[in-house]
Amino acid sequence: MLDRIALILSIIGGINWGLVGLFKFDLVAWICGGSGSVVARIIYTIVGLSALWCISLLFRSRENLLEKDQ
Repeated sequence: MLDRIALILSIIGGINWGLVGLFKFDLVAWICGGSGSVVARIIYTIVGLSALWCISLLFRSRENLLEKDQ
């Protein structure tokens, strides 16, 4: 379950970075009232930790991933 949550948060972060890259629009900052707000920084931190967790997915065998998912 944690793997799925981390993957979803990483995808959300990737979409946000895509918006920043293409349109110079930071959705998280817009929703939270600026990139320096406490809420935005918490969201950025959680997304970053999720991305770090997803690195572990690269090094797990397929069998382990399937067992944990069930």
